[in-house]
Amino acid sequence: MENVSPRRIDSTVAPFAALVAVQVFFGSLPVIGKVVLQVLPPIGLVGFRVGISAIAFSVVQTYRGRFWLKEKDDYGRLALLSVFGVTLNQTLFISGLSLTTAANTSLLAATIPIFTLAVSSFLGAERLRRAKIVGVLLAFVGVLVLIDPQKASFSSASTIGDLLIIANSLSYGIYVASSKSVITRNGAFRSITWVFIFAAIVCVPLGLFSMRNVDVQNVTSMVWLLVLYIGLGATASPYLLNAWALARLSPSTVAIFVYLQPLIGFLLAVAFLGELIDIKFALAASLVFVGVFLTSRRYTDSET
Repeated sequence: MENVSPRRIDSTVAPFAALVAVQVFFGSLPVIGKVVLQVLPPIGLVGFRVGISAIAFSVVQTYRGRFWLKEKDDYGRLALLSVFGVTLNQTLFISGLSLTTAANTSLLAATIPIFTLAVSSFLGAERLRRAKIVGVLLAFVGVLVLIDPQKASFSSASTIGDLLIIANSLSYGIYVASSKSVITRNGAFRSITWVFIFAAIVCVPLGLFSMRNVDVQNVTSMVWLLVLYIGLGATASPYLLNAWALARLSPSTVAIFVYLQPLIGFLLAVAFLGELIDIKFALAASLVFVGVFLTSRRYTDSET
């Protein structure tokens, strides 16, 4: 019987299994988050999510003996990146989730690669080709179909929630497009740890302040378990698994798996929240996915 070494398993099945797990974790957040937001305020949930993740990352990095950064100037760079990558990102996402549906959230979150490409092009890191422009326009039309600008108004809670999710995607796109050099220099695990530490300095106090009117004694143990899951399962675990897989696979392969996330979110929203996906939603989803696929496909090809 042929012996299969752990190294061979790592180079084949394990990284792909890790990426599937990443999208399951991230895809579960809109549904689990909707349940928790019925009890806790959005900013409070952000504080718990960021704080729990920061502690988890710090423990892992301390155990690995790779806690401190190589260059002192990188602390300032990562502090700035934490504003876009975590503080604004998480605040906009959770706040938007509290005002719109889990299915809308999952779809609009899929525009992150579009914003990443746009910011990269603006910074001169990537050139927009014709196929990429078509992809951006298709995805943009898909977002317009979903929001329906003729009916939208800022008095509509759902519309405001959708716009917050779009702003969240832009914020995270800025983070991804501008973080490559510092993350490459320090490593993904160490960089993410400090991004979350700096974000926790802002998010945790704000979260605790927003909890001042919540009767904590009436919050059930199930809700606290879901909060712990959001911090460890839907945030810390996927970040670590994604970084681990990225060290073993090409960035283009890792990027492809992000498109499992909305699909998982749609299925969970239908199964557990009773949300319906109508023809308009299906059309919007199709346009966004085609646009994101065209843009990302040409973008990743140019990197190989």
